[in-house]
Amino acid sequence: MASHRRPKQPSRARVTVLTTAAAAAVVLSSQAANAAPSEKPSKDEVKTKVDKLYEEAEQATEKYNGAKEKQEKLQKEISTIQDDVARGQEELNELRDGLGSMASAQYRSGGIDPSVQLFLSSDPDDYLDKASTLDQLSSQQVEALKKIQEKQRELAQEREEASEKLKDLSATRTELGEKKKEVQSKLAAAQKLLNSLTAQEKAALTAEQERATRSSERTALSGSTTSASGRAAAAFAAAQSKIGTPYVYGATGPSSFDCSGLTSWAYAQAGVSIPRTSEAQANYGTRIYSQSDLQVGDLVFFFNDLHHVGLYAGNGQVLHAPRTGTVVRYESMSTIGGPFMFGVRV
Repeated sequence: MASHRRPKQPSRARVTVLTTAAAAAVVLSSQAANAAPSEKPSKDEVKTKVDKLYEEAEQATEKYNGAKEKQEKLQKEISTIQDDVARGQEELNELRDGLGSMASAQYRSGGIDPSVQLFLSSDPDDYLDKASTLDQLSSQQVEALKKIQEKQRELAQEREEASEKLKDLSATRTELGEKKKEVQSKLAAAQKLLNSLTAQEKAALTAEQERATRSSERTALSGSTTSASGRAAAAFAAAQSKIGTPYVYGATGPSSFDCSGLTSWAYAQAGVSIPRTSEAQANYGTRIYSQSDLQVGDLVFFFNDLHHVGLYAGNGQVLHAPRTGTVVRYESMSTIGGPFMFGVRV
């Protein structure tokens, strides 16, 4: 009699494994079918990315410059305070020497008054606080001691406050330094992309920029804009003498510049000391909000946070130090990459 046993069914676990494997195979097959070979970015795409990274780097640099400037100012203040404290201590020591001489005289005449001994204590606060109890000193001398004590405490407090500010500023500089390093790593990645371009593509980018610069220079010098005069003219002439000078982070000339380094250096040649950073320069003179009212030599500011500044060159053009990889040059204000905010007449 033939057997009518059912074929053995696969276990549930085996079905699950097979189903999962089949699904994975389908997914991988689909991904392989849809995957496209990685496309090399075009020169325009590379340029856009690099320009953005340069903008971020310049923004960080201006903040870093500001922190450095504040630190230098604070260090000078601390030095002044320390000098004042030293002078005050010298005055106090002289008074204590005088009291010592008086004590010696009293000893020779038969003893030292207990109140004088207070003044010879190693704790100046102790004997100064009790100065008014010393009958042997004149009221004028007591008052002088009190003033010295007050000045000493004031200077000590100022020194402590300055030290705390310096610690805070140091932490800020560390943070900004880290941010700058982060931007630099992005710049390195962008540079790698630039290096991947063909020689022909690189030459095309360079040619485009040179044409734009020549066009901006011709437009700026066409003569339809109010000419600079006085110190603005001198500052603009100084900046013109640096056309072709490379942009370098934190540089203030004369062989390299960043944006605010160029403007501060140019005005210094005209005998005018303006602040170091673009943000501070924006608050130095009279603001001009209409581009049609600008005159050659006016400072012009871009981006909402004012991290870029140049000198107005006339006819909608600016003379500035743009960013890494460029030189001091003319450029249309419409191609800076950020909105024109306002001008400042120094």
